[in-house]
Amino acid sequence: MKSTLKLSLKANEKIYINGAVIRPDRKVTIELMNDVQFLLENHVLQPEDASTPLRQLYFILQVMLMNPQGAPDARDMFRKSLPLLLASFKDEQILASLKQVDRMVGEGDVYGALKAIRALYPIEEAALRGGRDRELHEREPIAVGA
Repeated sequence: MKSTLKLSLKANEKIYINGAVIRPDRKVTIELMNDVQFLLENHVLQPEDASTPLRQLYFILQVMLMNPQGAPDARDMFRKSLPLLLASFKDEQILASLKQVDRMVGEGDVYGALKAIRALYPIEEAALRGGRDRELHEREPIAVGA
């Protein structure tokens, strides 16, 4: 027996379900009674906000949910991007989570993969900031004794 999921939406709050955009005109609670791929409006990443490697990966997967016709192309892009990300990150938690994301996408759980990527944002920010901090400290001074 499959479990159901209840979602409460505010008036005019969008939800993307299997590629359809739904926007209720009043506050509603909906019950999803079977397995569907959905994305809440507040989890939708705008293209201009896909400014880090993990946010770019998130955006690719988001396309799979929001545009089922574009899903094959997005899946191909995901398959090309993931190995590059795995090679570029050193953080063990990010690497382990990216492998889990790969497994989830392979099993069709794109929503779970998106949730896992969102959880990595703070770690990615710290890693990116840490890399810049180290880079700044390792540079030779431009002028000494000026």
